[in-house]
Amino acid sequence: MRPIRSTSLFAFSAALALFMLAPARLATAAKDNPATNHWVATWSVSPSAPSADTEMRRRKMEFDNQTVRLITHISLGGEHFRIRLSNFYGTKPVAIGEIHLALRAAGAKIQPASDRPLTFSGNKAVSIPPGALLLSDPVDLKVPAAADLAISMFMPPGAVIASTIHYSAQQTSYVAAGNICGDEDMASPVTVTSWPYLMGVDVMAPAAFGTIVTLGDSITDGSKSTSDANRRWPDILAGRLLGQKGNKFAVVNAGIGGNRIMSDTNNIAYGPNALARFDRDVLSIPGLKYVFLFEGVNDIGSSSAEEIIFGMKQLIERAHEHGVKIIGATIMPLRTGPPGAAKRDAVNAWIRTAKPFDGFVDFDKTISDPAKPGMFLKDYDSGDNLHPNDAGHKAMGDAVDLALFK
Repeated sequence: MRPIRSTSLFAFSAALALFMLAPARLATAAKDNPATNHWVATWSVSPSAPSADTEMRRRKMEFDNQTVRLITHISLGGEHFRIRLSNFYGTKPVAIGEIHLALRAAGAKIQPASDRPLTFSGNKAVSIPPGALLLSDPVDLKVPAAADLAISMFMPPGAVIASTIHYSAQQTSYVAAGNICGDEDMASPVTVTSWPYLMGVDVMAPAAFGTIVTLGDSITDGSKSTSDANRRWPDILAGRLLGQKGNKFAVVNAGIGGNRIMSDTNNIAYGPNALARFDRDVLSIPGLKYVFLFEGVNDIGSSSAEEIIFGMKQLIERAHEHGVKIIGATIMPLRTGPPGAAKRDAVNAWIRTAKPFDGFVDFDKTISDPAKPGMFLKDYDSGDNLHPNDAGHKAMGDAVDLALFK
């Protein structure tokens, strides 16, 4: 493991003082010391390009005079929030008539007293230019850690297909007719399981606080975990950190199903390769302190072990160039035969012995059956010897040594 630079006695004392604050006072400390505060991503996703119109309509990603209420599960809580919207893959501006932020009660319901209209540079309605990212103005709202937020967006009349989307949310959101952004409930809503346009939720926090970005593929994205239950391995990690006294870290998910390190696929839903999206999905995240890289399984069929290692080295160098620590993980069992297994073993041996990362987690050892090398332990297998079930995700989240983030 690479040594972490020592801090000055003054910096250490200041950080220790912050850690000793009761959780309820952290947000107050942030508000009272604006010169030492910064935005920290407490929820985030990575976008992909839209599929064919027929597929987008099947996913109910066409909107016309409707309110889209997107449900998100945050990590760190606080008292001041903003959101990030993106039209990254759009070829024309996207008009949004009104946007609200609120605490979710249950289902499509919000807690009415928590409803906050959002503005963008003072504007209630906003148009997102092609390829652009927009930040909302901050709003005051007291939100506990691990809470569910509802972001309601009114899409004006005139059919529009979502141009920027995170496909596999593992979370139910809601769409209903008309502009009902501030309504407590939605009448007869249609349910959706993707997040269009919404890329992040940020919280104002003391300078010592920061974000861990988990960069990965479908396993990190939560495929085969229980929907609406927040049982992805990054969720388990976030819960463990939040359970620690004085925790200063949020965990956000930059997983995209099917993603690779070295190359793209013919399926645009799988997103650009990790090398191509690293600046957008990792380095641009507010409050970034650590990146946790867990990719490579999808590269087995298209790249050599040497190429996968090359890609990992490139990501390590780019993280360090920006002063960011990077944690790695071994590749877990997969469905391919001996050639694929040999590549996986070579990459894993390099991770374990060369120790190129600032720390690593042996997910392969965590998930594999000791009696059957290259196979999932039965209790952790979702059934495809590739994706873990809920128990497997928990085992992975529990396997991460929290000391890596100190």
